[in-house]
Amino acid sequence: MKPFLCALWICFLIPCLSSATEIPISDATSECIDCHATFQPGIVADWQKSRHAMTTPGRAMQADALALKVSNKNVPEDLKDTVVGCAECHMLRPTEHTDTFEHNGYDIHIVVSPKDCGTCHNVEADQYSGNLMAHAYQNLAGNALYEKLQRSILGKATWSQGRVHFEPESDMTKAEGCYYCHGTVLEVTGMETRDTDAAGELDFPIIKGWPNQGVGRINLDGSLGACTPCHTRHTFSIEMARKPYTCKECHVGPDVPVYKVYSSSKHGNLFETHKEEWNFKPVPWTIGKDFTAPTCAGCHISLLVNTEGDVVSQRSHRFNDRLPWRLFGLIYAHPYPRNPDTSIIRNAAGQPLPTDMNGDPAEKYLITKAEQKERTIQLKQICLNCHGSSWVNGFWQRFENTIQETNAITLTATQIMSDVWAAGLAEAENPFDEHPERLWSDQWLFYANTVRFSSAMGGGGDYGVFADGRYQMTKRLFELEDWYRKALSNKP
Repeated sequence: MKPFLCALWICFLIPCLSSATEIPISDATSECIDCHATFQPGIVADWQKSRHAMTTPGRAMQADALALKVSNKNVPEDLKDTVVGCAECHMLRPTEHTDTFEHNGYDIHIVVSPKDCGTCHNVEADQYSGNLMAHAYQNLAGNALYEKLQRSILGKATWSQGRVHFEPESDMTKAEGCYYCHGTVLEVTGMETRDTDAAGELDFPIIKGWPNQGVGRINLDGSLGACTPCHTRHTFSIEMARKPYTCKECHVGPDVPVYKVYSSSKHGNLFETHKEEWNFKPVPWTIGKDFTAPTCAGCHISLLVNTEGDVVSQRSHRFNDRLPWRLFGLIYAHPYPRNPDTSIIRNAAGQPLPTDMNGDPAEKYLITKAEQKERTIQLKQICLNCHGSSWVNGFWQRFENTIQETNAITLTATQIMSDVWAAGLAEAENPFDEHPERLWSDQWLFYANTVRFSSAMGGGGDYGVFADGRYQMTKRLFELEDWYRKALSNKP
């Protein structure tokens, strides 16, 4: 090893490793750091701050039950007694990854998948695979109706025969558009030689669909999803996953306006005011000690206990475990899907939608009322650690009333739109690529959704009325009605 690289390696490791004997690092990871500490120091610095760099899986497996972060009881013996470094992630299961290539004497792969993380965190990986997010790519790409919506937004607009047409969107536009969050399909298309500063010319795989860390990414070992949207490389921080800024990346609106309505709510106000006093790192997370108001993770994911140590809510990476309703209007809010693969859903008319156009649910594909009740009880248990039952029950009654009312006004808008199609004033083949159709879809995709999320995340407020709420929702209704009357009167 070159002297300057050896010295640099030691400087990088000292802050997080008390000694090589106490917290051993593998030879393979040491070699990775020799180069990457110089040429990607940000990666190495992030890793140094991680739990992975500070303990071994063997030691982590000895934690008390509630504090346990390594859920696999059968971690391979050769991984138990060294820190989890570069090699321990990028050299796992090499025959399963189509991007595996020889690099400085080692077989490594570039893309680390949930199945790799499952070597130590198998419960979390299994839960995530049953999550709607893990299927986000297929749920979009496998739904012909959503594809039409996507094309009318991302496609190349052209003018011919007296109207606007949309040509297919490019792969690059899709990758930084809808599939930034939904995830891309990764595919090795060949190899290329790069002239590197570190070691001269080296060969690397060419990966189509990369870079991407979408929640439903289809990986090169066939697995679905990614852990890194929430636990960002290379710190893989629990603290980051518990803060709402992480969820904001994909849930900011206007179609899924979770972050903006949370940030303007009383809960969001408490978070912004007191976040410096909160402790986001402990497992389990103690209500009233570590934090005093919910974040996204607190309601939907984290293992929560009260100050007596009693479990309030079990940790789950299958986020829908605590979700009785799917608020995202497709076209209406509806009970949560039974299967995370929503591309299989068909309503009574054979359309790939969870409800009919009149709002009746496709019950075969959605959870039952009994399951909705059970999930509601689980979610209320969290609320009851800060609020009385009258407050919680009153909140929930208003929330479900909002679902009914926004669905009802969406039905009215859909009835007008159905008359537009029936009169031949717009073509129904793509229900999103003409002006009246945009008035209709804005009503439920943006404004009804904002009202619902404002009710769910904040108990109402301005986002439920004037700030992309009921005012705009009814305004679109009036505009659609006006358009229909004028178009009908001008029809030959």
